[in-house]
This record gives sequence, C-alpha cells and structure tokens, in this order.
Amino acid sequence: MASLKELKGRINSVKSTQKITKAKQMVAAAKLRKAQEAAEQARPYAARLAEVMGSLASKVTISENSPKLLAGTGSDQVHLLVVANSDKGLCGAFNSNIVKAAVQKARKLEAEGKTVLFYLVGRKGRAVIKREFPKQIEHMFDTTDVRNPGFNEAEQIADELVALYEKGKFDVAHLFFAKFRSALVQEPTGQQIIPVPTPEAAAATAGQDAVTEYEPEEEEILAALLPRYLKTQLFGALLENAASEQGASMTAMDNATRNAGDLIQKLTIQYNRSRQAAITTELVEIIAGAEAL
Repeated sequence: MASLKELKGRINSVKSTQKITKAKQMVAAAKLRKAQEAAEQARPYAARLAEVMGSLASKVTISENSPKLLAGTGSDQVHLLVVANSDKGLCGAFNSNIVKAAVQKARKLEAEGKTVLFYLVGRKGRAVIKREFPKQIEHMFDTTDVRNPGFNEAEQIADELVALYEKGKFDVAHLFFAKFRSALVQEPTGQQIIPVPTPEAAAATAGQDAVTEYEPEEEEILAALLPRYLKTQLFGALLENAASEQGASMTAMDNATRNAGDLIQKLTIQYNRSRQAAITTELVEIIAGAEAL
C-alpha cells in the first residue's frame, strides 16, 4: 500500500497535469474559432469553382489534346495517396483516423493488383505508414516550421504533385484529410484529385443553364483553371484539417481534464482513508500504552 507521502505526491502530480490539459483546452478552443471560420469561408469558393469546372467539362470532349489533369494518363495502375496530417499530437484520434482511412484504401487497391505510393504531409502518422509500407513513400512534405499551413503550402504541394504526374510517377492521386463537422466530429475523407474528376452535380445541371459562349475556348480555360482547382482542393483540405485538429484537441484535453479530476478525487479519498487509519493506529497504541501503565 502506498504511503501518505507517495499519495500526496501523486495528487500534486495529477493536479499539475490537470492545469496543463485545462490550459491546452482553452488554447485549442480559442484557435478553433478562427480555424472554423477560415474553413467555412473557403467552402463557398471551392463549391462555386467546382460548378464552373463541371459546366466547362461537360462542354468538352475528352481527347488526346485535352489537358492531362482532366484526361488522365489512360491508365490507373499506379495510385498516389496524399495523406494530410498535423505536426502536433494531443488531439485524440485525429491523425490515426486519417491514416487508417488511407491504409484501408491502400490495402483495397493492392488487393485489386494496383501499385500504391504515398505522399505524406505533416509529421504525425508517418510512423504507421513507414512501418506498413516502408518502400512505397514517394515524398514527405514538411510543415514543421509553418505555424498554420495555408495557400502557399497548398500551392507548393500542388506544384510537386503536378511535377510527379508529368514525370509519369503515378496515374491517379487521392487526397486524405479530416472534414470538420463540429468540435466533436471530424470525418476522415478521401477523394480523387488527379486526374481532376468532373463534379457530378455541376455537370448534371450544366445543361440546364443558359447558352454560354466562352472566349477563349473551353479547353484553354480548363487548362488554366485545372491547376488552380487542384490548389483550391488542397488548400480547403488544409483548412479543414486545421479546424478538425483544434476541435479534436479541445475535446481530447477536455476529456483529459475530466479524467484527471476523477483521479484526484479517488486519490484524495484513498489519502484520507490511509491518514485516518494511521491516526487510529496511533490512538490505539497510545491508549494501549496508557492502560499498560
């Protein structure tokens, strides 16, 4: 049984931990507001750009002269999985859920006879993928020195992906990130980004719009918009990840704070019982000694 000094030391240690988790919870809550606003403000732009892309793509006949980002390579043998994680921990299952979704997709593709490569963004989650697929990591994009990954990082990632695509390193690219729903819910999401898929909803409604004439032609506009569309998708994913990370961190730190409080309560009860037992033992010894005299 632990001594009174050991119990008191444990209580003080847990109290110190509780102060840290409470502080991190408050910091995450403050950052969450800003990150959530940024993610929500980016969604209408991405949705509208997707509608424009769908409208244009529906008017273009895909051929050898079509932009490669839209037409593809003509094969789907090599798949590149772009896994976007954070650089920090203490955010619950945020990173592990993204990695789990990517690993499941990789296993499914390999079962179909496809070749799978990885492009990793952020430090967290690398260990699992390195252990499961040690020879299949194509590139790792480091965001350690960036406080809040934004459009500049999305642009760099997009340029590197396009360069790899043009070199024939892969045929299809999928992006994995966490879509922010609420502070309690972050949904792991996987979507194809290369070749750029035609947004179905926009393509379906494109024929209902008024007749539009484009100058220059649709294919030239698409060639200019496709790289921007790719950057927008990556930028949106980084913003969704940032909001999801803060939401997951706030929830995890809140749970940790509550658990620390419960542990403090249990240790305090145990300390009081041990202290009372020690006092009772001393009284019994004093009384027994007095009676012996």
